[in-house]
Amino acid sequence: MNAADIQELTGLVREFCEERDWDQFHNPKDLAIGISTEANELLDLFRFKSEEDMREIFASTDKKIRVEEELADTLFFVLRFAQMNNIDLKKILEDKLAKNGQKYPVEKIKGKNLKYTELD
Repeated sequence: MNAADIQELTGLVREFCEERDWDQFHNPKDLAIGISTEANELLDLFRFKSEEDMREIFASTDKKIRVEEELADTLFFVLRFAQMNNIDLKKILEDKLAKNGQKYPVEKIKGKNLKYTELD
C-alpha cells in the first residue's frame, strides 16, 4: 500500500464521517477506544481456537467475512484517528520499521520469536 492508497482510504473515512456530522464525537480518547474495541472484537473470533480451528475460519466464507469486517472496523478507526490528529501513517510506519530494524537486526532475529531485550 502506498501513500496515495492511504490518503484515498482516509478520504473515504473522512467523507463518511463528515456526512454524518461525527467529527464532534471523534476525539483522541474515543477513537483510541474504538481502535481497541474493534481490535478486541477481532481477537475474540480467535479466542480458545486451536490451529485447526483457525484454519477452518479462513476456509469458511461466512467466518472469514466476520474476520474481514472486524479488521475493516479496526482499520476504520486507525485511519480516522490519524486523520483527525494530523498523523502521517506512511511516515510513522516507515519510522517505526526503521527503529525496529535497529532493535531486531536480521542476523540476530531471523527465524526467532524473541523480544529485542532477549537477543544476544
